[in-house]
Amino acid sequence: MRLAREREQLCDTGRRMVETGLVLGTSGNISVRAGDLVAVSPGGVALDRLTPDDCPVLDMSGQVVEGGLKPSSEVPMHLAIYQSTGASAIVHTHSTQAVVVSATMSELPAIHYNVMLLGGPIRVAPYATYGTPELAEHVRAALEGRLAALMANHGAVAVGAGLPQALAAARLLEWLCAVYVQARTIGDPRVLTGAELTAVVERAARA
Repeated sequence: MRLAREREQLCDTGRRMVETGLVLGTSGNISVRAGDLVAVSPGGVALDRLTPDDCPVLDMSGQVVEGGLKPSSEVPMHLAIYQSTGASAIVHTHSTQAVVVSATMSELPAIHYNVMLLGGPIRVAPYATYGTPELAEHVRAALEGRLAALMANHGAVAVGAGLPQALAAARLLEWLCAVYVQARTIGDPRVLTGAELTAVVERAARA
């Protein structure tokens, strides 16, 4: 079996995404890259029910090289991200707070300094129909210099050097969205300034 270890990782990650509420039903998708091949979750299968055999393997043109199930409809987005970043794994969620923010904001501001772990304030990619080249391009642009992005009226995407890192980024993004949404219920949230964020980066560099 090609990418056997990576396909096992997809199954483990899928279960964690469901357990932590990042996806419901058959929503969301995940992938991991190894060289010129990508293992991806299939369309129409709940992520907590995946088996390694369910997960097709593609080449970088999107051609299936192993696996009987149809790949996720978001393959164009995954491939666009791999082609333009150094990421080795991608997690796409429909988590509640991320969708709320993506439907109301053009950017998730720096509500907490941990946003710098994702590269800075989180951009919201303009809306486009799922699975289209237009959405893939919007998300690719929104991820520039970031480890995560929101997708207008859709969800979120996070990347990493591996699936554990991509999943951690997705969970952090959901937490940041939740903090912002809850802060808005009691007032006008204070947003950290560029200077304050720069100070955080400088302190982390000295640690």
